[in-house]
Amino acid sequence: MSRAKRGWGDAWYNSPAEDDDVIVSSRARFARNLANFPFPENLDEDVALQVQNIIFDSFNHFDDAEAYQTVMLTKVPPLGADILRERGLFEENFGTGLVMRIDGVSSCLVNCTDHVRISSFAPGLACNAAYASSRSVDMQLQEKIQFAASHEFGYLAANVCESGSGMKLSLRAHLPATSFAGKIPELAKVCDERGFSLRDSFGSGTQFGSSLGGFYQISSRQSVSGNEIDQLAEITSLGKYICEFERKVRSEVADNKFTEVRNILLRAFAQMRYSLLISMREAVDLISAIKWGVDLDFFRGLKDHEISSLLYKIQSGHLGFFLRTTEFNFDDDVASDDALKERRLRSIIMQDALKEMTIS
Repeated sequence: MSRAKRGWGDAWYNSPAEDDDVIVSSRARFARNLANFPFPENLDEDVALQVQNIIFDSFNHFDDAEAYQTVMLTKVPPLGADILRERGLFEENFGTGLVMRIDGVSSCLVNCTDHVRISSFAPGLACNAAYASSRSVDMQLQEKIQFAASHEFGYLAANVCESGSGMKLSLRAHLPATSFAGKIPELAKVCDERGFSLRDSFGSGTQFGSSLGGFYQISSRQSVSGNEIDQLAEITSLGKYICEFERKVRSEVADNKFTEVRNILLRAFAQMRYSLLISMREAVDLISAIKWGVDLDFFRGLKDHEISSLLYKIQSGHLGFFLRTTEFNFDDDVASDDALKERRLRSIIMQDALKEMTIS
């Protein structure tokens, strides 16, 4: 069958980064609201459109305005919405508009919980880089827009816990060894004591009583106390602690549970290499095991960022886009079933990633 043209080379998650054996990515999000306008939940349709037009127009005056594109979310079809959601550009609250950099590093969601939600991503443990990207968007917007703020509370947000700096930081971490060893509660307690929450990234898993694939989201709970520099220092310190914790447990289980761990890795390799159909949940578990093996130097020929980038490439919305825009020659029984076509394409993309990988 024909292969899709990948087209992912310029995506932010395709680059190697510091500590990317444990921290897959970092995100900095700013909440802002326009002065003299009600919060979005109290806007009627006409005023919401006025707010959106003000924000969209402000991006036209950026130094690099050509790097951004605007999207009317009310006109986005379901498949487009799935793709944007899979890229982390919004979650439950859809909003009315979106402005995003073509490379996906930064985006601005309009009229969701707040008038403006600026989000930026960076690979690895790089909250400072994600912060710098969001801050650049924020400062250029403030040249054209007056945001609601007070000397007492700082920036005003719809949720009082997101006032102050208006910034929330998060990390996506891969913790297979910690999950395998049953030490996630211990790590969650450390996060909680430092003012951060730890939750699953892709839902609950079936292995080790942990999240699917051992992928977790570590997020700041509020932005009211502490300035931006303090918040950045706190999550970077926590990220370093998590890296050291996972690496220590990784070494311990590799030494003490060698046969069990190797069995997990070899089974994942065989399933990923030879399966004709792979579901999304299976894919996350398989990617996790392969990445674990790469970090143990059990698998060679593949880098951390290359295997982590599969988490974006094999999601349903992205596969649906390829299926609609590229011709494939599926077997007859697969060609007549959309669900099977998605699972078949997912297996091909994952197998492509293994072409240069060897077992040490």
